Parts: sequence; structure tokens; C-alpha cells
Amino acid sequence: MTLHWAPATDRIDLLADPVAQAVSNMDGVEAVEIDPDLADTAAFCEKYGVTLEESANCVVVAAKRGGETRYAACMVLATMRVDVNGVVRKHLEARKASFAPMADAVELTGMEYGGITPLGLPDDWPILVDTHVAEHPRVVIGSGLRRSKLAVSGATLAGLKRAEVLSLAG
Repeated sequence: MTLHWAPATDRIDLLADPVAQAVSNMDGVEAVEIDPDLADTAAFCEKYGVTLEESANCVVVAAKRGGETRYAACMVLATMRVDVNGVVRKHLEARKASFAPMADAVELTGMEYGGITPLGLPDDWPILVDTHVAEHPRVVIGSGLRRSKLAVSGATLAGLKRAEVLSLAG
């Protein structure tokens, strides 16, 4: 099935509100409408002919230390797994780190589960971008909604405010 990409600023109807605000002053971000039932990475890639190596996932992590919970986003290629309990926990100087509960991730981001993206996240969240993502010329990521995807360069993700580039795989 062919994807019909358009500048994200021309298709804000396909973006969650915080994402639409974030892309309003960004160049090179494209959006495309998809079947929301195919938003999960593997199903999306199979149906639309995008490889897993061209797709990046945004994982929301809850890091706890001293009774305080802080959140961070981790961007990794769909072929990789985030080392939450090792690399991420240590980088965030947390005593414990885990995937954030779905309800918390949705409420805190203002995005739909399965569509969470680093564009438009709360200002105080670190965005940890894996080196493989940062070096990629173009990755497909969430749009904040399950019914669409964004395409963006890894350099754009690495250049986001609060972004840090490191190796996130264990």
C-alpha cells in the first residue's frame, strides 16, 4: 500500500495537539494517514512496506529515586530493545526504572498509546535518542495519534530540546 506523505504543518489534523504545536516551527517533518488498527510497528511495517530498520519507537520510562518519579522518552530503532534497567536507569541516576504505565504515559503526554512521539513531550522530560536513530537519514515515528505517522531525520530528533544521544541497547 502506498503512503502519501505531506508536510506535517499541512496535516495538523493528523497530529495530537502537543505534536501539532511542536511541529509548527519545524522543517522537514512529514505526516501520513494510516489505518489506526495498523499503528503497532510490526503491523504497520508489514502493511505499508516500511522496514523495521526505518522505524523508530518512542518508549516512555518512569525513573524512581527517593520517592520521586521522573519520566523520560527513549527513541530506538524498531529492531532494538531499550536497556531500561541498565543504561537508562543509570543515565537517569534512578534507583529503579521501568516502562511507564499506559494510563500515565497517555495522560502525561496528551497522546494516544501506540502513537507517542518525542515531538511535543513535556518540556522537563529528557529525550534519550539512540545513536542508531540519531545517525539515520529518515525514520518513521508516531504522531501522537494511532491514525497517522511522522517521518523525520535522526538529526532532527537528536537536535530536540532536552535530547541526549547515547547507546540505549544493553
